[in-house]
Amino acid sequence: MRMIPKEEKFFDLFYELAIKIEEGGELFLDMVEHYEYSEPKIAKLKELEQEADVITHKTYEKMHKTFLTPIDREDIYALVNKMDSILDMIEASAARMSLYKVKVPAKEIIDQAKILNKAIKKVKYIVHAMKNMKNAKMILDACVEINTLENEGDIVMRMTMTRLFEQEKDPIELIKWKEIFERIEEAIDVCEDVANVVEGIVLKYA
Repeated sequence: MRMIPKEEKFFDLFYELAIKIEEGGELFLDMVEHYEYSEPKIAKLKELEQEADVITHKTYEKMHKTFLTPIDREDIYALVNKMDSILDMIEASAARMSLYKVKVPAKEIIDQAKILNKAIKKVKYIVHAMKNMKNAKMILDACVEINTLENEGDIVMRMTMTRLFEQEKDPIELIKWKEIFERIEEAIDVCEDVANVVEGIVLKYA
């Protein structure tokens, strides 16, 4: 097992970022389930996205100022970059729903949001568990679970696209809905990207 330097502030920042992402995911799910009250939630999502950006840049700054980082610098960069992208995609999905004046979210959006939230909670777990590489087996198992959730998201996406192209006759509406669905699916995909980065870190150090 490779020794990890005792500079633990990085892991605190990873976890702080994960908490923001979880908060954003839960808010997005609440928004699509109770869409009549969406406007203030969309504004709050933007705030959370900006707060996550601050944590991300704080991590980059610390990385450049720290002589001996607990994990390789490229791993730190890849991890926080991918984590930050999850919340970016969530905020972008909500913003487009507002921009395109969605009146009632399609059921599949709620299904996607539920899968996304499960994946985010697993992301939060693996990021927190990374602080102790004795948790390697549990972390790797959770990474597999995130991959499984991403596959579930792919299935929902394929079924959604099939229904959309069969039923939606207005090409403009088709483009709008397709873009919203793809943004949420991308957020789920990035959760898998985070899992892949964490898996690589664990295999390197455990």
